[in-house]
Amino acid sequence: MKTLGSSIYQRLVIIIPYAWLLIFFLAPFLIVFRISLSTKALSVPPYDPAFSWSDGFGDWWDKLQSMSFDNYTWLAGDPLYFNAYLQSLKIAGISTILTLIIAYPIAYGMAQAPRSIRPTLLMLVILPFWTSFLIRVYSWMAILSTTGLLNQLLMAFGIIHEPLVILNTNTAVYIGMVYSYLPFMVLPLYSSLEKMDGTLIEAAQDLGCTPIGAFWRVTFPLSIPGVIAGCMLVFIPAVGEFVIPDLLGGSETLMIGKVLWNEFYGNTDWPLASAVATILLLVLVVPIVFFQHMQAKADERGR
Repeated sequence: MKTLGSSIYQRLVIIIPYAWLLIFFLAPFLIVFRISLSTKALSVPPYDPAFSWSDGFGDWWDKLQSMSFDNYTWLAGDPLYFNAYLQSLKIAGISTILTLIIAYPIAYGMAQAPRSIRPTLLMLVILPFWTSFLIRVYSWMAILSTTGLLNQLLMAFGIIHEPLVILNTNTAVYIGMVYSYLPFMVLPLYSSLEKMDGTLIEAAQDLGCTPIGAFWRVTFPLSIPGVIAGCMLVFIPAVGEFVIPDLLGGSETLMIGKVLWNEFYGNTDWPLASAVATILLLVLVVPIVFFQHMQAKADERGR
């Protein structure tokens, strides 16, 4: 009986994550993909379904054979969408690098702090989540505007003589991205650094390594899993970000999140917007799956 109970428990541990992915990832993706194969129409919802799940098998198969990929062909022929993807990847990549550069010293300092104050430091990192994301982005609009707090302070100290134009530029987008996603980078880095054995640093220094050399030879390689996890947690949502580029970026800040919003609510072209979302999802998921496959192979070789 005990063996049967443990077997059921092990199967549930495996089944529950897969069921979660099936319900909240694969099913919505199939719905969006189905809409992307439809055509725009003056109806509610504003598209003519390529096929319906309630159709009989015969009708369903006929419609499935006649479904169109015109939306994907349109995306391939319009440089606007290609540029939006490239710009999104560029902004997300630079934001991820900047976030890593800022977050690593914070996480390292937290890991080296006395254990008694580490919970307080963790709480301070998580504290911004207690405030609405939208309110925090709006506060940056007030800070970065030409009459905002930043320009007033710089002019008061005589550093500048006329206001800097930061709001409605890519610089403001990078500031908003780094600020908003910084905790997502700090937490996995701290988790990796906090578990590290301090005696390894002492051994490296005893063998002649300088503190900087010990960091690059011991500390940083051991923290690479946290670096990878943090970069993924920042880069993936940053690519599809809409609120930050819309509120802090200017008209020249072209990101795929803004394009999706315009297609859904401006042009009410749900099929085309669904095609944009499908390609974005594939652009993000395929490299992750490939990386996990390579990581699994590396782990097997290591064993």
